[in-house]
Amino acid sequence: MKKRIIPGGLMLAAALFATGAQAQAAPAKPTIVLVHGAFADSSSWNRVIPILQQDGYTVVAAPNPLRGVRADADVVAGVVKGIDGPVVLVGHSYGGSVISEAAEGLPNVKGLVYVAAFAPDTGETALALTGQFPGSTLGTALAPPVRLTAGGNDLYILQARFHDQFAADVPAPEARLMAAGQRPVAEAALSEASTAPAWKHLPSWFIYGDGDKNIPPVAMGFMAERAKSRQTVVVKGASHVVMVSHAPEVANLIERAAATP
Repeated sequence: MKKRIIPGGLMLAAALFATGAQAQAAPAKPTIVLVHGAFADSSSWNRVIPILQQDGYTVVAAPNPLRGVRADADVVAGVVKGIDGPVVLVGHSYGGSVISEAAEGLPNVKGLVYVAAFAPDTGETALALTGQFPGSTLGTALAPPVRLTAGGNDLYILQARFHDQFAADVPAPEARLMAAGQRPVAEAALSEASTAPAWKHLPSWFIYGDGDKNIPPVAMGFMAERAKSRQTVVVKGASHVVMVSHAPEVANLIERAAATP
């Protein structure tokens, strides 16, 4: 029986066609948009970002002005609207309130990840949710409010209290840097009610530490259950900045959210 010999050029063309077809068939990875919370800035994601990038994700650390839920959500929504393809929105702390609002009406947002974050219902505020459950010591760790010329107050955490209150499981030298560079939140932002939380119709994932002193862990458990979280990870002993002290666990949950059809 005669063997059929395929010319090398045809073999190469067939291989290239097959590779191209596979590349076309593989769905693009979602862009991960990270939103920081109060008393922090985008550098709080610095340990999570390299993990996501190494695993092939495009990452955007969106600005969060910390002025008000609706105004901040509009800024984040503007960032998301400029991204082609699917997006996973990730919010830390007050940033959870922001992503809940920002995702509403954006068809390219495929999921929400709450990292030690608020997921308020319509009419709820961050302050009310914190006070609804025992465990937060944030009120006693705040510096005297800074009066703004346009009205209202900015809130900071006392630098001497920052390590214990905000980042107890982070090395002290690093916590001191975070304390010095903290971004203030407008007091009005923490008392602004949510209007249309997107977690009611988008899949969500939650991760937080049971050593959090800003948002009571029981409050975060309540919000995760109410949102019908696809997966909730509770990190033993972790502080409010779980994405700093336990970056691999946070990145892993974000990637699970991104990989969910």
